[in-house]
Amino acid sequence: MKDLYPSRGKEEKIIKRVDKVVYSKEKVGKYSLNEKDIISYEENGFIIIPNAFNEKEIKKFKEELSILEKNEKNRKNSEFITEPNSDKLRTIFNQHFFSKIFKNLSKDSRILDKVKQILGSEVYIHHGRINIKRAYQGKSFPWHSDFETWHSEDGLPNCRCLSAWIMLSDNTEFNGPLYLIKGSHKKFVSCEGITPKDNYKKSLKKQEYGVPSINAIKELSKKDKLVSALGNAGTLVLHDGNILHGSPDNISPDDRTNIFYVYNSVKNIPLKPFASKSPRADFLCLKDFKPLKTINQ
Repeated sequence: MKDLYPSRGKEEKIIKRVDKVVYSKEKVGKYSLNEKDIISYEENGFIIIPNAFNEKEIKKFKEELSILEKNEKNRKNSEFITEPNSDKLRTIFNQHFFSKIFKNLSKDSRILDKVKQILGSEVYIHHGRINIKRAYQGKSFPWHSDFETWHSEDGLPNCRCLSAWIMLSDNTEFNGPLYLIKGSHKKFVSCEGITPKDNYKKSLKKQEYGVPSINAIKELSKKDKLVSALGNAGTLVLHDGNILHGSPDNISPDDRTNIFYVYNSVKNIPLKPFASKSPRADFLCLKDFKPLKTINQ
């Protein structure tokens, strides 16, 4: 199959996106996006939806996360990633494998109605994760496009994928919020460099490959396109798989915790990696392509 998004070469290039951003504007359920929100997502590459989940639900999710964190047996699994310089948890992958509550959340109609509408098909989970930025210790994530990695190292042929995530704590300007570059999803940054063997083992702690240069960031962030995804706990955010995003250190006295699900179209299942000799670990590129059944709310 032709590589529509060649990357990890001798030089960096910025190329035009080939794929659609929104595959359908037709509503698929009670919680589908309205026309205005669909247009906003298509133009900007993301949408922020306040109060998608209530305080009682967020409390339940936090309690469940605490149970996962305290389970020493869990921490021996590859899905549990620590900070670069400590044994503090940084990320828990595939939380829906370890918790029925998080499994049900991944199928919640408030999320899936919107996801299936945007991607125009049934979907499955490419992987899930909970990112925890510890107060005054949580480290930054550099600017990157998720799709660049999913394409180069997992083999997703097209960008028919997105991330849907819920704020489990308030995301403020001080606790390391997600930054995005509006409109950057319409371009693909073909990054410089050759993917090292088992690159994911280092990149999950500190990403060095598949990271755009400062020149690319300057080019794509012109005209006041840098934004912060801020909101109270319970806010839902959807962002396109190719949008450039990153986050700073958390220098506040409060943790910042978000729960992510990466949804991919069943019509976009992974092939061989396009810029790596071997695929990443199975827990990063799940092989269960069975469509998710929505749990109505």
